Amino acid sequence: MRQDRILNIPAIRRMPTYLHKLLKMQADGKIRVSSTELAEYMNIELIVVRKDISLTGISGQRRVGYDVNELIRYIKNYLGWNTPIEAVLIGAGSLGTALLGYNDFEHYGFCISHVFDSSPEKIGKNIYGRTVRDISEMPECFRDNPPEIAVICVSNTAAQEVADKLVSLGIKYIWNFANVSLQVPPHVVVQREVIAGGLAMLSVKRKQDQEVFNQFQ
Repeated sequence: MRQDRILNIPAIRRMPTYLHKLLKMQADGKIRVSSTELAEYMNIELIVVRKDISLTGISGQRRVGYDVNELIRYIKNYLGWNTPIEAVLIGAGSLGTALLGYNDFEHYGFCISHVFDSSPEKIGKNIYGRTVRDISEMPECFRDNPPEIAVICVSNTAAQEVADKLVSLGIKYIWNFANVSLQVPPHVVVQREVIAGGLAMLSVKRKQDQEVFNQFQ
């Protein structure tokens, strides 16, 4: 499964957008959806949508499309979102707070159950229904039952130390929002999110457009 996911990273990244559209259709009472509708919504080629959806194992009917509820179920199953995922958040700053307030996580079965920080100003605060706890309490809190995933939203300088603590507590999956490459044992999986990456792509496209425009001036 790990190899399959690695080979299909672009498709996996598109799955939440498919799911968002399907959940909206479900709420509107729509029963069926075609590949063409999804392609138009995503602004991508039809063949790409068909290949993406085929990864989930579902079979559509020609000229009929897919059952909306069934496709939602298949996508969630493919992504592992068909069962609840418990996570812990380290870092209750601006980004951590934004993630706590992201309501769509509930559609993915993703639940941040605990929040930790080292700042006295943040410890004890209630953020979207979670009380921020002192990071020093993590060993006691997770001694017998560590969460599956840890979300790191601390500074770049603190990220590695936090990762080391999480690994020592038995956490094997880390979602890293710090702009640093973490050093972890081979059995630990790190998904690094570089927020500036999207801005870089947009900026390069803007720069290219400006260069083309300037050629004709």
